[in-house]
Amino acid sequence: MIEPVLSGQALLDEIHDTRPGPGTVVVWWLGQSGFLLKSSAATVLVDPYLSEHLTRKYEGTKRPHVRMTRAPLRGSDLAGIDLVLSSHKHSDHLDPGTLPDLMAASRRALLGLPEPLVDHAIGLGLPRDRLIGLVAGQTLERPGVSVRAVPSAHEGLDTDARGRHLYLGFVIELSGLRFYHSGDGVDHDGLAGSIGPAAVDVMFLPINGRDPARGVAGNMTAAEAVALANRVGPRFVVPHHYDMFTFNTAPVASFEEAARGLAPGIQPIVLRCGGRWEVKR
Repeated sequence: MIEPVLSGQALLDEIHDTRPGPGTVVVWWLGQSGFLLKSSAATVLVDPYLSEHLTRKYEGTKRPHVRMTRAPLRGSDLAGIDLVLSSHKHSDHLDPGTLPDLMAASRRALLGLPEPLVDHAIGLGLPRDRLIGLVAGQTLERPGVSVRAVPSAHEGLDTDARGRHLYLGFVIELSGLRFYHSGDGVDHDGLAGSIGPAAVDVMFLPINGRDPARGVAGNMTAAEAVALANRVGPRFVVPHHYDMFTFNTAPVASFEEAARGLAPGIQPIVLRCGGRWEVKR
């Protein structure tokens, strides 16, 4: 089992005691696709998976979800979140084992998610009046943070009967910095354009790739993530969606190798679960 850099009360104390200055956002990777972003004005949590929900669900099946990295926190630990974003329905992004407790602990938090999933979220016990359904192209404005929804292809650009995308990525603006979180997804025509046209500081991109033998929808490979970053031109690119489940991962070394092909001016950042990273304008 991979142990987080910090976990439990030590990590909570670090998050609480961190006071970002103007033009600064502090980022913690919480494992899989989960990131906590804290500025002086808002704290945003994206795709938290902080339970063993999937391990229990698939125990004894042909597709066991054996956890590789210990959860650094639980949903009930997080009492200071302003906005939660869930990119799609899969439980490692919209987690029944994390979100009800998290929303109960963070009483002012709102949850933004694809509009077609609102009823599903209500069925998980999440409060309807704190759910914000999003469609691609829509911008959500909250004090200190702006979020624009971007369509994702996991592995296709799937929509419901009303044409609303089932998978989203997010362009998040905090403290004058712009972050793109892919959710799950592969590169597709128009993706780079939908992320822009404004400059992006940080891209969070999956690297575990896709293999039909896994029996689950796939993502970009490390090389594809690097190619997308080269087209968009962020200052930093951060890999995610690895080291969580033994059957659906990729070695982070594959990203480190591919990152040698990043264009000048783009810096790869490999975080450890529970690790802290400070981004400045």
